[in-house]
Amino acid sequence: MIFPASCKFVGNASSMPHGETVYFLTRYLIRTTAEGHEVLEVIPGEGDGLIRPVQSLTLLAGADETAVWEGAINPHNRAEVIRKALSTGKRATIFGSSTDHMTFVIDPSLEEFETVHVYDNIPPKATLSETLQSLEALGYFEPDGIIFEHHIEDISAYGADVYPCKAGGFARTLDRGVVQDGDVVACCKTGRQICEETSDADLVFKETCPVTRVDAEPFIARCCRMDEAGIQVINGCFGVVVHWAAPPREITEALDAMLIEWRKRTNTVE
Repeated sequence: MIFPASCKFVGNASSMPHGETVYFLTRYLIRTTAEGHEVLEVIPGEGDGLIRPVQSLTLLAGADETAVWEGAINPHNRAEVIRKALSTGKRATIFGSSTDHMTFVIDPSLEEFETVHVYDNIPPKATLSETLQSLEALGYFEPDGIIFEHHIEDISAYGADVYPCKAGGFARTLDRGVVQDGDVVACCKTGRQICEETSDADLVFKETCPVTRVDAEPFIARCCRMDEAGIQVINGCFGVVVHWAAPPREITEALDAMLIEWRKRTNTVE
């Protein structure tokens, strides 16, 4: 796959007012032809100036194998740009326009990205998952080379009589009512502890904690127990647990720390 690290390495060769010269940082050129757009690799010549003669040009993708993406993209969200390139069905996809910064992807593939598994619940909101998706859309994780696989459980489908809290929109909840004999209670360890401390009712429990569903690594999962947060191995899988109400900075710091340890374990960093 060829995907320039930055738009600054990509030049527009539709017009070359200074002849066969390029800006010294240019490594690729996008050129418009009668048949469409083509992508070339360029090697600037020697020199000290900002504008340098072209030493060589190599065609990387011809017009017949190149698509142009219509619409704006965030080049820092590299995984999403690659997904868009894959969707065109062409070997090469150009992004941007002649009046804006341009980039391209040739032979798109997500194989170079590492998958982090995200475990969260709805309702009310999968806050951990949504936070990571928002940051990913901004390009925050560009240096990390990761993508996310989201495992979101809808606990309303459990068909329980009692759920953890009113914020989820449930009729009966542990934070607003009492349990009765025979109730099916959807909750985690915290909910079971509350029931044990406040009632002698005979209850059936359905586990809701995202941490208990971890089955892939590396992972990041949300839990309501602050004392159980941190980097750890769960169900044989390595990852990190963050508190239910963790803000974005805490989430990213936990994720960054986990990835450092994960790559040490897997020998993917020195």
